[in-house]
Amino acid sequence: MAKRYKSAGETAFDLFNYLFLGLIGLAAILPFLFVVSGSFATEAEITKRAVFLIPSTISFDSYKFIFSTDTIMRSIGVSIYVTVIGTIVNLFFTVTMAYPMSKRNLMGRNLILNLVIFTMLFGGGMIPTYLIIRELHLLDTLNALIFPAAISAFNLIIVKNFFQELPVEIEEAARIDGCAELGMLWRIVLPLSKPVLATFTLFYAVGHWNNFFSALLYINDPSKWPLQVMLRQIVMLSQSAAGDLSSMDPSFVQPPEQSIKMAVIVVGTLPIMCVYPFLQKHFAKGVMLGSIKG
Repeated sequence: MAKRYKSAGETAFDLFNYLFLGLIGLAAILPFLFVVSGSFATEAEITKRAVFLIPSTISFDSYKFIFSTDTIMRSIGVSIYVTVIGTIVNLFFTVTMAYPMSKRNLMGRNLILNLVIFTMLFGGGMIPTYLIIRELHLLDTLNALIFPAAISAFNLIIVKNFFQELPVEIEEAARIDGCAELGMLWRIVLPLSKPVLATFTLFYAVGHWNNFFSALLYINDPSKWPLQVMLRQIVMLSQSAAGDLSSMDPSFVQPPEQSIKMAVIVVGTLPIMCVYPFLQKHFAKGVMLGSIKG
């Protein structure tokens, strides 16, 4: 097959696209690199240099300050627990509700779907939600961070649309072989749904990991605070709510406030970023699947 040569206009257009997209990529990555570098910088360098990507002197004082006691590690454990269990709960309820709603012969399907859409437009508000959680005796428990957001209506509709697009012939063949509905969901539908499940696993996990407002409302015990709330306390109080200066080495100098804030961003962002590479191959495909047909 003959090789097709690009015209001068096509080559110029490609170069413009590469340059434009490269600039957008740099605009996205450079601020984060600056934050990472600033978290390792000294007070003098942050004061003298407005922007830098490589600190002249590497200092771990900010991280020593944050991890001076086991409080941060405990809050990381709380965040991991809420993220893992919460994501499992989200996927379980989303899948088990989306699968029957994908069946067009389901009695009352349109009514249920309209009720789901209604929740996307109208909500009870903060105070009614708080009262419900209090009456359910969920206050000051980690369940208050998991079950009130067990299903996302938007994600539910996308997963439902994806299930509708699966070939009907596969399900009919499974029924002929004597497969029940639960077996069909577990053995056929879910294995074919890895892209969309991987996508919403990432969405749900990031949502749980970054959530701090629910913990501020429902958790009073500091030992049950997730990482984001603990880091927020460090930033707001300008001193470690997790660190105890009396336990530090006598020669330790408290790091600058700006460096602490940057280290807090790194600590709060890096763990969830480590999850993305494992789901990336499914993400680009899954984020589009199920978004066309209603």
